[in-house]
Amino acid sequence: MDTPAPHQASARPGHLLEGRYRVGAMIARGGMSTVYRGVDQRLDRPVAIKIMDPAHATDPAFLGRFEREARLAAGVHHRGVVQVFDQGREGELVYLVMELVDGGTLRELLRERGPLPVPVVIGILEPLLAALGAAHDAGLVHRDVKPENVLINSRGEVKVADFGLVRAVSSATFATGDVILGTVAYLSPEQVSTGASDPRSDVYAAGIVAWEMLTGHPPYSGDNPIGVAYQHVHSDVPPVGEINADVPVELEDLLLAATRREPDARPRDAGQFLSALRSVRAHLGIELPRLPVPAVQRATEQPAAVGPGGTRMVPAEGPATAHLPDASARPTDAVTAPATRRPTRGRGFRRWLIAIIVLLLLGTAAAIGGWWLGSGRWATMPVTVGLDRVDAESVVRSAGLIPAVRTAPDDGVRSGLVATSDPQAGTRQLRGSEVSLVVSTGRPKVPQIAPGTSVVEASAAIRQVGLKTAAAAPAEYDDTVPTGTVLRTDPAGGTPLALGSGVTLIRSAGPQPVEIPPVADKSVEDATNALLAAGLQVGPEIKRFDTYHDPGTVLGTDPPAGTSTGRGGTASLVIADSLTVPATSGLDEQAARDLLTGEGFEVTLGDAVYDPAVDGGLVSGTAPAVGTRIDPAAPAITLHLSNSVTVPEVTGRSLDEASEQLRALGLDVTVSAVIGAGFASVIDQSPEAGTRVEPGRQIALGVFP
Repeated sequence: MDTPAPHQASARPGHLLEGRYRVGAMIARGGMSTVYRGVDQRLDRPVAIKIMDPAHATDPAFLGRFEREARLAAGVHHRGVVQVFDQGREGELVYLVMELVDGGTLRELLRERGPLPVPVVIGILEPLLAALGAAHDAGLVHRDVKPENVLINSRGEVKVADFGLVRAVSSATFATGDVILGTVAYLSPEQVSTGASDPRSDVYAAGIVAWEMLTGHPPYSGDNPIGVAYQHVHSDVPPVGEINADVPVELEDLLLAATRREPDARPRDAGQFLSALRSVRAHLGIELPRLPVPAVQRATEQPAAVGPGGTRMVPAEGPATAHLPDASARPTDAVTAPATRRPTRGRGFRRWLIAIIVLLLLGTAAAIGGWWLGSGRWATMPVTVGLDRVDAESVVRSAGLIPAVRTAPDDGVRSGLVATSDPQAGTRQLRGSEVSLVVSTGRPKVPQIAPGTSVVEASAAIRQVGLKTAAAAPAEYDDTVPTGTVLRTDPAGGTPLALGSGVTLIRSAGPQPVEIPPVADKSVEDATNALLAAGLQVGPEIKRFDTYHDPGTVLGTDPPAGTSTGRGGTASLVIADSLTVPATSGLDEQAARDLLTGEGFEVTLGDAVYDPAVDGGLVSGTAPAVGTRIDPAAPAITLHLSNSVTVPEVTGRSLDEASEQLRALGLDVTVSAVIGAGFASVIDQSPEAGTRVEPGRQIALGVFP
């Protein structure tokens, strides 16, 4: 039966961690961890087991941060990220269970092949940035992007390892020069100068990795990490085209942007870097090749300077990760005279004295640099919870940190006292780093929300004070608050509540509906008063043509009677409107036109008609006829004149005179009796004089000599 091993400094092959993970052969070793091949006995799958340096097992700050960072890393789900399956602790063994990647590291590939072709570099950089982008979207920063943490499996797929672990380990071990040595070639200027890091720091490191893939070495080198770090802070990364003339200028410009010393001048995160890289590749017409796979190296011990938790397939030591020797072991050039001159004893003594002074100065500089890059850069976060704001800020500044204060409600902490801090007390931070202090404002109070505020704005105000919105309540009518906006809160504004309590937003349903009353056949005055009494406003009158009602009669309302509308809504009176054709018979044409146009008609003259009642040339009538109601919108009317002829008195005239007179009026003449010659006199006529006849009517004349 398998039993847990006692506390020990390392795991033995065959050991069963916490009854689940069988430890196999060692496959990689770094300064802060050792990686073993293993098997998850519960799921029967191969895994990689990373066991951290046992020196950290007794450090509560490390354990807490290690667990948090491992949990965050496990939450990044992307095919380009080495998945974290589990983490735990057994005795002094703090371990992490990860996806087992068969293949090698980018460091091994660079060692085997040197500078890589541009398509291969882009083919590695794109999935690297995609994996970093997924982490950035999840709120995680890698902080240690370097070739050792870029894995290429047997299928040519790129995977990124050790998300989040750098922060966990570095917080506990950054005091050692070895930590700096392992990562200094890829550290961003802000990481070196302040210790701060964000997605733009990963962008910088990815740009340096790309620079190294194109040239075979990082842009900066030196005898010690201090010199390399100094160059990151004070020098611009040179254009990669100065080393490799085959690099397209578009790619060179992109890498220059990614490795700017000022974080704001770089792409904001790996996602933006990736978008720009893909645009460059599309512009250059480069197809992604199948990536070469590094040869798998046998497990050998990695020097301690590889960095915190870096996982790699045990490559030989690269140029950027060389271990920093002790200052005492490093030869120092002595001041010597030319070989042809024999030094005197006094001069020799002085030269030895100068050499000793130089050695002391170098040792002092190395000690100061080591102290600063190690423990001297760090400050311990003091206890601030329970202190008032002034005292808390004072102790934080005394510790070499910068307090950033914000307020927030808290049920259990009295107003004015610090409720929480980030980071927690006892954790180490870079000197000059900003730390967050949250000062309690006591129990939250329901905010004062003005009537008419939108539900979105009101909900945000409630959440801002530490409360939440409760289930929606029925809306209430209100004459002044717009429909759908907040009418009031329950409880009312200013009421203290427990943190997280619910506040109900009661919305306005707008004015209470009223029914439009019937007003047809009322006078305009009475109808108007009826609408006002119902709580409505009276809109402009609407004229409507109606043939059955006298003009000015109230026909109804718009909207119609019985319609519901909000109190204060508008209803318009619908008024009958028409034009009544007046009498024009017997008037002359001009008088008739003046009368009709004065009443709004549009007059046209029609054909003359025979009217025995009206003299010729006067108005016989109109079409439409007198008394007809017509639409004011179409007020056309036709005027008809009478063409009747009035028979003149011709008796006593000679036949010739009478005939000439009648024919001149358009009448026809017949003679009923002729007695005598043409000079006979007319003694009778029919029709008689004064009769109105139609044009062409025959007039019968009786004559006598």
